[in-house]
Amino acid sequence: MIEPAEIGPADWRDFRGVLHLERVCFGQDAWPWVDVLGALTFPETVRLKAVLEKRVVGFVLGDRRRREELGWIASIGVHPAFQRRGIGRALLDVAEDDLGMPRIRLTLRKSNHAALQMYLHTGYRQVDTWARYYHDGEEGLVMEKLRGA
Repeated sequence: MIEPAEIGPADWRDFRGVLHLERVCFGQDAWPWVDVLGALTFPETVRLKAVLEKRVVGFVLGDRRRREELGWIASIGVHPAFQRRGIGRALLDVAEDDLGMPRIRLTLRKSNHAALQMYLHTGYRQVDTWARYYHDGEEGLVMEKLRGA
């Protein structure tokens, strides 16, 4: 039986672990260290970690755009060795609740089929495409979920 990851708040003390995961999960598209540190310290930011075997194996960073009644999942990742265990889904569910907005958006690579299937399965629908969004020129798919719908 696979042990479930523990989902909880992340903060500046998790900087190294989250930065490492950001780089492992996103390579050349990873956020610079200063953006990761900012996301782990700015007020109002939703920041969560998934801990398994006493190490951070996943994270999610999000922000609220209250005027738009929109929550934005800015970055979410799970270490490749721990994927397909429901950790990403658990992080997403808790982040959506913590954001507390009627609409949630996120962006992903068009080629990230596994993540796309997870988002579609959890109620997200594509609302836009951003041309040449990623460093290599790949499109970004903008997905939105209406909560309570």
